[in-house]
This record gives sequence, C-alpha cells and structure tokens, in this order.
Amino acid sequence: MQNMKSLVRGVIVTSVAFGLMSVGAFAQASSGSQSSDQSAATSKKSSKSHKSSSMSSDNSSSGSSGQLSAADKTFVTKAAEGGMAEVELGQLATQNAQSDEVKQFGQRMVDDHTKANDQLKQVAEQKGVPLPTDLSAKDKAEKDRLSKLKGEQFDRAYMQHMVMDHKKDVAEFKKESTAAKDSDVKNFAAQTLPTLEDHLKQAQQVEKAEMSPAHAKKSTTASANPKQ
Repeated sequence: MQNMKSLVRGVIVTSVAFGLMSVGAFAQASSGSQSSDQSAATSKKSSKSHKSSSMSSDNSSSGSSGQLSAADKTFVTKAAEGGMAEVELGQLATQNAQSDEVKQFGQRMVDDHTKANDQLKQVAEQKGVPLPTDLSAKDKAEKDRLSKLKGEQFDRAYMQHMVMDHKKDVAEFKKESTAAKDSDVKNFAAQTLPTLEDHLKQAQQVEKAEMSPAHAKKSTTASANPKQ
C-alpha cells in the first residue's frame, strides 16, 4: 500500500513538472514570435520611412536650380538678358524711329518680349535660378550706339540689328526646344519659338523696305519738303 502511494505521488510530480516545462516552452516560443513580428514591423516601418524621405528629397530637388543642367541654366540666363534688351531697344525705336513700320515693330518687341520675360521669370523662380536685372555690357553698348541715331539712320541700324539678333535667337530657341533636359525649360523654348520666327520674318521685311531705293528716294523727298 505504501508503495502504491509513492508510485502515484511520483506520477503526479512528474506530470506537474512536465506541464510546467511545456508552459515555459510555449511562453518562450510565443515571446520569440512576438519579438520577431515586432522586428519585422519595425524594419517595414523603417523601410517605408526611408522611402518617404527619399521621395520628399526628390520633390524638394525638383524645384531647385540643381535640377537644371549647365546648358539649361545658360539658356535661361541668356534668354532673360536678350528679352530685356529687346524691350529696351523696342522702347527706343518708338521714340527715335522715323518710319511708322519701324515704330510699330519696336512696339511689338516691347509687348511680345515683356510677355515672354514674365513667363521665363516664373520658370526661373520655380527652378531657383536667379535672373539678371540689368542689360549685359554688349547690349548696353548697342543701346548707346542706337540712342545716338535718329530718323532714317536709326531705322536702318535698328532693323539690321533686329534681323541679326533674331536669327541668333531662333537658332538658340530651336535647339533648346529639343535638347533641353528640363521639361519646363523645353516647353518655354518651344512655345516662344514661333513668335521669334515671326519676329524674324517681319524684321527682314521691314529691313528690306527700309533699304530699298524707292524708300530712300521717298525719305529724301520727305526731308527736302518737311511738313509745316
């Protein structure tokens, strides 16, 4: 009888010990699984945060000057300089020109290039590119030269300069309309190009009329018989 009690007690103790061991193993496994899940979640969150940070960095750089290539920056700066010169020389033409055609062309330069300059300014601000606020040394010299001329002399000199200048502008804008790396700069060049081409065509027509013998004869007659 005593042996039987000892045997039963031993079985109970063994069962309890085995049960405690099972509970401990389960708790350890559960803890490990939870730790693994937390680690995976943390890793996933970190990856998402890094991706978000990368996207934010890309969006931030899209509006900076660093986005523009050296060629695009040069184009924007030169276009701004040229646009200012066209406006100021156009204003000079409305004052110094003798021919109505030259005066009208000068006014068109003021109107069209003021509009283009405003559009370019918006693009430059978006890209963080500072634009010049004054004429280049070359354009200042040209303005000084033309400001000393009046009447027919001014008309011919101004129109010759306009033809030469717009040939250069058309070539540069045509190249940038296809070669620019920045889409906004490319769109500006492409949208402005047709206007510049029309300017060149008109400038060539007015210059041809100003240089024709018939126009020279008319100008001589008008000078000999000034209106009272």
